[in-house]
Amino acid sequence: MTEPFRNLLRLIRDRRGVAMIEFGFSLPIVLLLSLTGAELTNYIITRMRISQIALHLADNAARIGSGSQLQAKSISESDINDLLVGADLQAEELALYTNGRVIISSLEPDPTNSGKYRIRWQRCRGAKTAEVSAYGNAGRTNLAGMGKTGRLATAPADGVTMYVEVYYEYQPLLKASLAPNTSFREEASMMVRDRRDTVGGNNGVYPVTGVTASTC
Repeated sequence: MTEPFRNLLRLIRDRRGVAMIEFGFSLPIVLLLSLTGAELTNYIITRMRISQIALHLADNAARIGSGSQLQAKSISESDINDLLVGADLQAEELALYTNGRVIISSLEPDPTNSGKYRIRWQRCRGAKTAEVSAYGNAGRTNLAGMGKTGRLATAPADGVTMYVEVYYEYQPLLKASLAPNTSFREEASMMVRDRRDTVGGNNGVYPVTGVTASTC
């Protein structure tokens, strides 16, 4: 047997470094799966937080108001601004108003269209000004409700429902292409528990000196 042939046989039988080669081949796959998992986890957590912000905003908007139990409670621009500031504090590092936009609408019965509803007033905040309500602006009338088909939010005959839309542009942990979407919208509604003054002020919202309305 010639020397070159013997060297070839030794090389074929040599198993040293096999594990390293296998690791080198599998590393890109393992790394891709790990990074994708991390990005998906971050996306799910972010979307859940935005959903909770929308729900808390709707709930808090349904609770605000000044007045006793014997009279309809009134709300002011200051009350609404406090709601919006609270949402920003809740979002913390998500930078809600830099990367998104919040839209609060007051859904009330439409007096000119029986069984229909109107958006009496609407307030917005956030840098993504291109994002508008999916259901129309303040003054929109003859609505069947607000929300997805089959899950429409309505208002009681003599009451108000607060409807909140939160648009957010997702900020990737690693790479946006690893997440399902680069942006999304979460919505929530809550019926106002107490009687609310919908006549006074500016369509039911009283101005406050030194407070700028967060108009859309």
